[in-house]
Amino acid sequence: MKGRILIVEDEKKLAEVMCLYLRKEGYEATPVYDGESGEKYIEEDTFDLIILDVMMPKKDGWSLLRKIKAKGSTPVILTTARGEEEDRIFGLELGADDYMVKPISMRELVLRVNLRIINKESKAELLLSDSMSISEDTRTVLENDLKINLTPKEFDLLLFLCKNPGQVFKREQLLDKVWGYDFLGDTRTIDTHVKNLREKLNFCEKNLKTIWGVGYKIEL
Repeated sequence: MKGRILIVEDEKKLAEVMCLYLRKEGYEATPVYDGESGEKYIEEDTFDLIILDVMMPKKDGWSLLRKIKAKGSTPVILTTARGEEEDRIFGLELGADDYMVKPISMRELVLRVNLRIINKESKAELLLSDSMSISEDTRTVLENDLKINLTPKEFDLLLFLCKNPGQVFKREQLLDKVWGYDFLGDTRTIDTHVKNLREKLNFCEKNLKTIWGVGYKIEL
């Protein structure tokens, strides 16, 4: 078995077809058909990946996405009939790992699932100093043995910079690498997140450097 996948989708036929394709690929796929049932599975069990519909009866996908990301780092692929850019950005800001607009290609879905599972298995812990570490698997940051609460994008920005120590990145590059090329916000978003990281982490106050006229880098 390649991994356990939860499918939270109120269109039963679509959920069944997803299960069929994923099981052929070697995954254990479990379908549920409303938000409340999905919430129960999320709270009581663990999965390697969750495929989550945004618009569902009883409880919507946004609420479940918040619970999933609060619990850990399980990858989430959002699915929706709505393809508006605002929805995609909102989902990614909440911590979604991917986004697919219906009608969904099953071959593409399987490919995206395979890529997310591979990425999840390859994640490791980064030891940045004697007092601080980042776990990409659990999306947690520890400083002086205390868990530091970061927003999803604060974590993503910190992780990206720490994986590329000493390298200077322009604000535009960070928007592209962390937020995605289609993000509509401006470069002040980067400055705000850097400010927050410096306030929350002594490590960032000392090691997250501003390169005037260029951008930012992490020094280890």
